[in-house]
Amino acid sequence: MKLRFRILLCSLLLISVSHVYGQEKQVNYGNIPDELVAYDKYQRAYKYHFLTPIEFYGAGREIPAPKDLKEIRIGFLGPLEGSPISSLGKQMLQGSMLAIEEANKKGGYHGIPYKLMVHTDVGLWGAAANEVVKMDDEKVWAWLGTIDDNNSHVAIRATLKLEIPNMNTGDPDPTFTETNIPWVVRVIPDDRQSGYALVDYIFNKMGHTRVAVIRANNRYGRVGILHFTRSATRIGFPIVIEERFMDGETDFKDRLQRIKATSPDAIVIWGNARESALILQQVRELGMKQPVFGSDRMVNPEFLKIAGKLADGVVTTCQYNPDSDDPKLKTFKSNYIKRFGQEPDVFAAHAYDGMNILIAAIEKAGLNRVLIRDVLTDMKTFQGYEGVTGKVVFDATWNNVRPIFMAEVRNGKFIFSPAPRFEKEDKIYKKPKSGYQY
Repeated sequence: MKLRFRILLCSLLLISVSHVYGQEKQVNYGNIPDELVAYDKYQRAYKYHFLTPIEFYGAGREIPAPKDLKEIRIGFLGPLEGSPISSLGKQMLQGSMLAIEEANKKGGYHGIPYKLMVHTDVGLWGAAANEVVKMDDEKVWAWLGTIDDNNSHVAIRATLKLEIPNMNTGDPDPTFTETNIPWVVRVIPDDRQSGYALVDYIFNKMGHTRVAVIRANNRYGRVGILHFTRSATRIGFPIVIEERFMDGETDFKDRLQRIKATSPDAIVIWGNARESALILQQVRELGMKQPVFGSDRMVNPEFLKIAGKLADGVVTTCQYNPDSDDPKLKTFKSNYIKRFGQEPDVFAAHAYDGMNILIAAIEKAGLNRVLIRDVLTDMKTFQGYEGVTGKVVFDATWNNVRPIFMAEVRNGKFIFSPAPRFEKEDKIYKKPKSGYQY
């Protein structure tokens, strides 16, 4: 009886104390007011902005097509010189050129030839916008480009002001189409798709739990790896360490020593082909035998040449399957090699598709920028478009979200396979047995 009385008394005291301190209910972490809980009241706005296409209600559709034109100009902007990714820009230019040349062989635009107005993305802040202004002066009907994340963002601000349709075929920055600029379309899948695929492959399929990251110290590295690290944390495996490097560096051993000290069971490299290959070499020189994974820019002959036999076993992502049996892809590759004397890469293939879409939009809409924009963004004309890189699957921001591929190096060659998708079991994502290990 006395014991029951004591328990009742303690319960009453706890209740009275909680009322004194205003804790009748469980409080939020850090005593955050309900109205200020992160994301709590912004879910609806997020869906509104990114799940509903932005309309363009401005003027311009009434402008008649000019007469007596001798050429139909389409702009190009890419890193052609003075950049560590100039080789990628050259491939993007060549893919665009091939599409233009083939269109002209078919008669151009009602007998008028298309002409590519080429501009170099030199990488200086603001320079990309200046090049778009030059394209406006040249009276282009649309433009294609570019690759560098920073310059792409700057360029599309100018394209918004000048109202010129833009086809992006090289910038994988997930935030690019989240600007909600209704003049911008992207046909290359972004780094979100790579991040999700790598997370599923590394943690769910391969069962790794302690992953280290070393990535380029630029926007490509910072934004590109973001969805990988966030997604890894969300399924219970935060990255154990993240190190950075600059483009052009050759010695990474100080950062790799720090990675080694964390005893990871896998390493992810996010950067250009050259630096990624050198990092792989030095990982092995330090006696680190962990499996290595990487971003899509490793899918490059330069990576295989520098890494040599060490490349075997490396797994990356790729936005399409360059070894597909698709007849359209085979014809494109044959024509590209005959024209330029080299294998097309992912930037050449997507530029070819993107330029063909622009040409088709011009031929359907006529010579009016707003009408060309309307066709590109109507969510009907090019939804499901079958190019040499595969099907185009646009979301409401006009971003291609089609499934991508994994690429594994075997005997010095990349072998491609469909990227895994998160498998659901009892409505919960399947996870390895343990997480949050330090």
